[in-house]
Amino acid sequence: MANEVWGAGGVMRSWPEQRAEDELQLQWEFLGFLRATAVNKVLGLGAEQASATPWPTSPCMSLLGVVKHLTAVERFWLSYVGGGLDVPLLWDSEDHNAEFRLSPADTPEAVVAAYQEEWVRSAEALDGLSADDLALREVGGSERTVRWLLAHVVQETARHVGHLDVLREFADGLVGE
Repeated sequence: MANEVWGAGGVMRSWPEQRAEDELQLQWEFLGFLRATAVNKVLGLGAEQASATPWPTSPCMSLLGVVKHLTAVERFWLSYVGGGLDVPLLWDSEDHNAEFRLSPADTPEAVVAAYQEEWVRSAEALDGLSADDLALREVGGSERTVRWLLAHVVQETARHVGHLDVLREFADGLVGE
């Protein structure tokens, strides 16, 4: 497994084990790789570049907004649903773009720090649970396994890393995984 850092001052990331035998560990490793990639897409940018919304049809879609959204996704699915933690949710049932909206306090440093703090909460919330264990909360009357939750968060994070790729290219022309 090769370690690599993308960009100056980036977060170390490692490709998941190629001969993985532990399904849950493999999902955590892919999520870790994607998390590091998401953070690295923001690093090195000033607040103006990181909060720019270059797509007219998506006026809330910025690098920082996407990372805030990923923080909300992890909090909901892994900490609240999976681990049953009593944590404030970052959703707004009436404003579906609320977690993408930025406030003056949403600096690149603050948004990245909040996301990284959520990683710790997520791991603690699911600590000791197996892939087959059921989440501690139902959603919409449906039970989900920890396996499902992690797969969902991995796919959601991967989808948004694609958005971050394009947003970073718009911000300063930097491309790469």
